[in-house]
Amino acid sequence: MIISLVVALAEDNAIGANNKLLWHLPNDLKFFKNLTWGMPMIMGRKTFVSIAGKPLPGRINIVITRDKNSLPLQENLWVVSSLQEAIERASETDCNEVFVIGGGEIYKQTISIADKIYLTRVDGNFTEATVFFPKLDEEQFKLIDSVTMHKDEKHLFGYSFETWEKIIQS
Repeated sequence: MIISLVVALAEDNAIGANNKLLWHLPNDLKFFKNLTWGMPMIMGRKTFVSIAGKPLPGRINIVITRDKNSLPLQENLWVVSSLQEAIERASETDCNEVFVIGGGEIYKQTISIADKIYLTRVDGNFTEATVFFPKLDEEQFKLIDSVTMHKDEKHLFGYSFETWEKIIQS
């Protein structure tokens, strides 16, 4: 099973502040929905709470938390207590790919085991940021695709969709 990270980050690797994204990019939200639809997603409790505390439709939402009883039972919500348990549960779905969608601590735990990273790079720096994505090691990952989008009436910032794959050491 392919382990993929999905993240939108600013030039300084900022991803959020106070359990919120720092920007609103409708095209990025559409990209995220299309990419993850029908697939299992792994996230931390804070990320789950930041998406209104209910599962995103059309996907299995696997939430990692120390207190498994802190979240109510809901359809398409699986609550686990460790990253390993989250990956095991995702593999039970027979999907060929699982998406890790945050937050900062979960990204730190998974970047070393990730096979692929779908990265939206937002043009700008956000001084209010409190959560950051780990530094991407370009000796471990290679850029295989990049599409640049310019700011417009719906997007206050320019951005790029990038796809990175783990470099297989021979």
